[in-house]
Amino acid sequence: MTQDPTPTRAREADAIAEQYVVDIAAADPILATFSGIAGHEDQLPDYTPDGYAARAEVLRRARADMAAATPSDDREEVARSSFLERADTTLALADAHQPESVVSVVDSALHGLRGAFDLMATATDEDWTAISARLAAVPRAVAEARATLLHEADHGHVSPRRQILEAAKQISRWTGRSGGGGDVFAQLVAQTSAAGPGAVPATLESDLARNAVLASTAFADFATFLQQELAPRGRDKEAVGREAYARDSRFFLGTDIDLDETYAWGWEELHRIETEMLQISSELAGDGASIAEAVAHIEADPERRIDGAESFRAWMQELADRTLAEMAGTHFDIPEPVRRIECRIAPTDDGGIYYTPPSEDFSRPGRMWWSIPEGVTTFHPWREVTTVYHEGVPGHHLQCAQTMYRRDVLNRWQRSLCWVSGHGEGWALYAERLMDDLGYLQDPADKLGMLDGQGFRAARVIVDIGMHLELEIPRDNPFGFHPGERWTGELGLEFMRQHCRMDDATIVFEVNRYLGWPAQAPSYKVGERIWLQARDEVRARQGASFDLKAFHRAALDLGSLGLDPMREALARI
Repeated sequence: MTQDPTPTRAREADAIAEQYVVDIAAADPILATFSGIAGHEDQLPDYTPDGYAARAEVLRRARADMAAATPSDDREEVARSSFLERADTTLALADAHQPESVVSVVDSALHGLRGAFDLMATATDEDWTAISARLAAVPRAVAEARATLLHEADHGHVSPRRQILEAAKQISRWTGRSGGGGDVFAQLVAQTSAAGPGAVPATLESDLARNAVLASTAFADFATFLQQELAPRGRDKEAVGREAYARDSRFFLGTDIDLDETYAWGWEELHRIETEMLQISSELAGDGASIAEAVAHIEADPERRIDGAESFRAWMQELADRTLAEMAGTHFDIPEPVRRIECRIAPTDDGGIYYTPPSEDFSRPGRMWWSIPEGVTTFHPWREVTTVYHEGVPGHHLQCAQTMYRRDVLNRWQRSLCWVSGHGEGWALYAERLMDDLGYLQDPADKLGMLDGQGFRAARVIVDIGMHLELEIPRDNPFGFHPGERWTGELGLEFMRQHCRMDDATIVFEVNRYLGWPAQAPSYKVGERIWLQARDEVRARQGASFDLKAFHRAALDLGSLGLDPMREALARI
């Protein structure tokens, strides 16, 4: 890609993007916290209908300004194209009243509120003062969210009943009222006592304790509200249908896909992966061994087991640090501030693994989080070696932390606010496969774990599209699974149980997630597919001069962006 190092025109598009960051961070302090933007730590968003409308209007104004802007060079043109694509897909969701009406097992106003506290600094009195102020504001924010959900329901915008009920169970667990790992707010402020006597002034410690109780009570009352008031008004059907699904798919991918072709490809891809898994199973457990027999063989080996969450966290940290050190300067150029990642056990027990990026100044490092289901105390690393690569290096940490670092080629919006699931999750799956290509999965058990994860993502393509579009299960499907029947949530759960090697609580959560978050789960495998296609297109164009490390550097220097703008940008290198 050509780039003018001394452009003669002002960077108009970059200036618009930078101003949008300032404006939206002020309007949405929770988004600011997740994005590592300082200055709003003691505040919460306005969760009234007017608050949601105001945030959408901030984006509409910026989108109009960006459409009229003239980029000064190719780099700024990529930034402009990316911003317009994200604005259009985000505003499509706003026009459908999705942000203010959604309640699911992964998404609601309260999911964002709770998660933001995980990322707040706790090193100084000023940090704890901000936490106390934000905790004190939780009851007002929860009341606003509650009123807005009722307002939206009055106008026909309401989530499925079952999702509402499942979310209510989650939120109740976060408060310690119904099992789980205890009250997350009490656990947060308990850190002040752990720091030792006098570490936090007594008056502030008292305020924190009182405000934590207020926040926890507001969350518990909200769970009751969901069960008793909103759930009876919820939709019977969780399937969203083709039109809404296509809109959501466009948001998560940044491109339009042929849903029927992708559904058919998902069956082919899962069959391909499981065929390879059977070959490795024979290597591990003897000729003709099934995948289940190979898994049982691995997990019967005490040397392949880790007991205790803290021991497992330490294992994750050691592998993440070692991989980062080995990748730096060999396969990737990794700047010094990016060479730090923290592995943590999440304060919730909802299940799932996720990454949070560093703050703008890197005072908060990139973090890999494991939300461990209640009762799980034994861990099998063969499953998770590839997960560490996915969440760490060369996956999300390399991608996200390096994006935050590259002030020389990315504007502030690109660095801190732009995230496209198909691009980011697609890269992380691509990174898993890359580690196999680079020889990091020589242990057949680790290779089986990588393929198991790939198969899991392929199965999600089938189930997610199938359930939401209520498609027919192919009569000639390679697994003989309910040929000719129409997908339902029950069949989705049965299929995932047959094709996923994980505890049942996690599988149940996953299927609930698909039903409550349409089109997000396929973005991993579909994104990887498009990453591979884009790389092959560049390789074919460059021929013998193609260099994989240079391709990765050029691709990552684009930041996160929709897959259409990505392919357009890569076509110019």
